[in-house]
Amino acid sequence: MSTTEVVGREEETVDRWEPIREMPPSAKLVAKVLDYNETLTQSQLAEETLLPPRTVRYALSRLEEADAVDSRFSFSDARKRLYKLSI
Repeated sequence: MSTTEVVGREEETVDRWEPIREMPPSAKLVAKVLDYNETLTQSQLAEETLLPPRTVRYALSRLEEADAVDSRFSFSDARKRLYKLSI
């Protein structure tokens, strides 16, 4: 791997997180947890991050506004939404 390839990959990583750099810490934490996990529900995110459900809701809404998170209905329980990092 050449130095140019390594630098190029580092720049891609930096650019990847750019949409959430100026967001609140809770949104950054939720994004990082979603980065480590494929998809999670809001309650699973609250459990993983140890944040109150209301804070997770706010973080998810900020991330959705920035198009950093995708959500879809759960096939196993249509009342729940699954969230996935899209950056």
